[in-house]
Amino acid sequence: MIALIAEYGAMLVFFNVLVEQAGLPVPAVPTLVIAGALAANGQLPLASVVSAAVLGCLLSDLVWYWAGRRYGSGVMRTICRISLSPDSCVKQSELRFQRWRGRVLLVAKFIPGLSTVAPPLVGAMGLRPWAFIALDMVGSLLWAGVAIGLGFAFSTQIDHVLALLSSAGTMALKAIIVLLVLYIAVKWWQRRRLLHSLRMARITVDELSSAITSGQTPIVVDVRSPAARVVDPRVIPGALMADLRSVEQVLHDIPHDRELIIYCSCPNEISAAAAAKTLIEHGYHHVRPLLGGLDAWDAAGYAIDHIAPPGEEGVVVLPVA
Repeated sequence: MIALIAEYGAMLVFFNVLVEQAGLPVPAVPTLVIAGALAANGQLPLASVVSAAVLGCLLSDLVWYWAGRRYGSGVMRTICRISLSPDSCVKQSELRFQRWRGRVLLVAKFIPGLSTVAPPLVGAMGLRPWAFIALDMVGSLLWAGVAIGLGFAFSTQIDHVLALLSSAGTMALKAIIVLLVLYIAVKWWQRRRLLHSLRMARITVDELSSAITSGQTPIVVDVRSPAARVVDPRVIPGALMADLRSVEQVLHDIPHDRELIIYCSCPNEISAAAAAKTLIEHGYHHVRPLLGGLDAWDAAGYAIDHIAPPGEEGVVVLPVA
């Protein structure tokens, strides 16, 4: 394996980075570190390694960027659905994409779960192609440069590790494969545990519509991130705008015995269930996520409003029905 990296270093770096940035669980950082160590020993040209890494990032990110511009929120839902970290769609609210805009690309690759989400999101938000390419190249160069630089700086220590791996032969390769399988298994288990912890009774869109029509006036709360609302401006009429960090503050003056219906657009209603769980812990007695979320409500043919783009503060509040 090490001989392959030494012989086809730039090509292997390119393909490893390409598939990792595409979203596959094939970590590229170890390859970059090894390539940096080999470059320090004169076995690989440093410029070629860096260029291959940046090119791999850019090509993969451009595909996601184009998909985001073309298909918008549908791409984001697909990423959340296939991700080994289903809470990545929840974490979007913490990163305030609507304020960072394209600058998030400068740090995206350093944050787990964000690297794949950022390109389609900024594409869906309308970042211009030339700005995307410039920012993504700088971010890719920073990320690749850190990993390759570590390998280059600590080449002596890494040489010892590589020598041990070489002497281990096929055992080392098997160990690497086992570790990769274990990594995927752990992420899958974390996904299942999160879904289990958030399992609670949902309300269907038909039940919600009937409740509104009959005059029960449940309070409907949209807990998507501000960035998600920029990408997908649909909203259930009369919904309060919040996110996972602000939902308690937004509902601060709402009596604890009022019925609350929480919705999002994440697979398995993860964001809505997380918000509902938080509200229940703070004393609210009647809280339920909307089964199927915003997409199910829209697909059933019920009324949909469209919110205007947020102002400078990035906050849009609609009145309660």
